[in-house]
Amino acid sequence: MGKIIRITGPVVIADGMKGSEMYELVRVGEEELMGEIIGLAEDRATIQVYEETSGVKPGEKVDGTGKPLSVELGPGLIGSIYDGTQRPLTVIWKKVGDMIKRGVFAHPLPRDKKWKFVSKVKSGQEVAEGDILGVVEESKLVEHRIMVPPGINGKVLEISDGSYRVDEDIAVIETSEGKRAIQMMQIWPVRRARPFTEKFDPNEPLLTGQRVADTFFPIAKGGTAAIPGGFGSGKTVFLQTVAKWADADVVVYVGCGERGNEMCDVLTHFPLLKDPRTGRSLMERTTLIANTSNMPVAAREASVYTGITIAEYFRDMGYDVALMADSTSRWAEAMREISGRLEEMPGEEGFPAYLASRLSEFYERAGRVRTLGSDGRLGSVTVLGAVSPPGGDFSEPVTQNTLRVVKVFWALDTTLADRRHFPAVHWLTSYSLYIGTLSSWWEQKFGEALKPLRDEAMEMLQKEAELEEIVKLIGPDALPESDRAVLESARMMREDFLQQSALHEVDTYCPIEKQLGMLKLVLGFYRKAVEAAKRGIPVSEIQKLPIKEMIAGMKRLPVEEFTKKYKLMEKQLDEQFGDLMRTKRAPGGGST
Repeated sequence: MGKIIRITGPVVIADGMKGSEMYELVRVGEEELMGEIIGLAEDRATIQVYEETSGVKPGEKVDGTGKPLSVELGPGLIGSIYDGTQRPLTVIWKKVGDMIKRGVFAHPLPRDKKWKFVSKVKSGQEVAEGDILGVVEESKLVEHRIMVPPGINGKVLEISDGSYRVDEDIAVIETSEGKRAIQMMQIWPVRRARPFTEKFDPNEPLLTGQRVADTFFPIAKGGTAAIPGGFGSGKTVFLQTVAKWADADVVVYVGCGERGNEMCDVLTHFPLLKDPRTGRSLMERTTLIANTSNMPVAAREASVYTGITIAEYFRDMGYDVALMADSTSRWAEAMREISGRLEEMPGEEGFPAYLASRLSEFYERAGRVRTLGSDGRLGSVTVLGAVSPPGGDFSEPVTQNTLRVVKVFWALDTTLADRRHFPAVHWLTSYSLYIGTLSSWWEQKFGEALKPLRDEAMEMLQKEAELEEIVKLIGPDALPESDRAVLESARMMREDFLQQSALHEVDTYCPIEKQLGMLKLVLGFYRKAVEAAKRGIPVSEIQKLPIKEMIAGMKRLPVEEFTKKYKLMEKQLDEQFGDLMRTKRAPGGGST
């Protein structure tokens, strides 16, 4: 037990803490506020407190728990809403009302609920760490697999089916060190990555239903992505859309320092949305961590670690998990505030010198791995982090340090957002380093490579950007017809393919098969339009073709209807351009 000698916002200095350890969880003051030791010098401890410290006085006690900041992992995670330190907000709301009081404690996993446990091993069977002892149906979408905790190997002495609480013994394993009772719940330190057997290069895409992401800048399962953008560019909407429709088995959404109304939007709409694969509620495969901007700043620092630890736990079961962090800039700002109160030497723009290493440690916990366990199952954690650069300046430290470690860069553009172009991912400043890695998946899935089609589309959009600079100087009328055909085709690519409506019941989610068909149709129009223009057909005549309106409306067609009409649209594309070139004459009277 120590004694407070100094208080600086969320930072508390305590004497008499000899024997304490770094990152040990402590209880601060008479109200027993939750804190964590982040610095030790002899018997003096520096503590960051995860709750409001106003009213706490020097001389009050500090109790060490002897344990690091940890989370409870077990049945009950799915569909739950936690704060940054895994306090269950729905439980606390029932206890104290709308405003969370300081020092309020509640178990993250319910202790009064019993779960039906079905064993998968028998007494006398040898098991190793990570092996599945049994399963619990946590929701209709997630089968919760109860695993042997890391570090435990031996023979099962007792195990039986039945209904148990998370803190009740379900099995007894005889190890080399003696008998170990196993519960459905595991406790794991948030700052320590959960172990695995082997890590692989990501080779399968995480499909999001967003055409600009899946087709132009794909992310792989187990990969990392950054979504930077200025205020109002649509970071949160895009991240929430990806969270809704990504083909991950489990979604962990961390609202780190964002506004309360944005998290309220998640809590309001997610239970009403249906999973496109199963038709069930999305909350049946989602865990939410709400650490909004009006909550204590130190808790933001813990929230991303809480989220990634929960994600790793479901990965260990053999699931593909998508973690959304919105936003890592707020997390970095929390580190900056704590660092300033610790009087550390500041780095660029006041951020701590260890900003880059903390970001790297966080994104490094993503990956596709072979988990512990004798069955050799595979699982993945994909991390997507929003970045909020002030004024949309991508040269600021958080964006630049994030770019060094992530493989996908979805750059949101304020100008596109102002035009109501959603998602506002700019095609000329974004990139993905997984395109080559995922080429073999596309060829196996569809029998053809995506990269040549994507490269052709990107070349067209790049040509459009160059032509627009010329148009600004001399006007569109001075361009040759072939260049005007490029501009018209690029406009169709932007408006009819890249732009989606998050509110349209069909266009909000586009299956990958439909994306490929749409891309082929737009590129087919582009090739034929340029060819026709080179033969002297005016672009004004090309714009009158009925197929152009059909292509514009294809995004609103359900996938079944689009599949039926695809061949017809291809046929009409050929026929209408063929008729146009046969019947029209080039300027000067020459036959086309």
